[in-house]
Amino acid sequence: MRPNQISLETAKMISEKLKMPIEHVMHTPPHILMEKLKRVEEAAADKNQEDK
Repeated sequence: MRPNQISLETAKMISEKLKMPIEHVMHTPPHILMEKLKRVEEAAADKNQEDK
């Protein structure tokens, strides 16, 4: 399987948000990365709603 065709900056951002090594980010299928990012963003939004 080929690595994802994303920039280093994007890989770093995704890696930090998902708390995954960059190597895993580069080799995880894009649709799985998008689903994980969606879950993280939804959890953050829910937490912000609870804090208000």
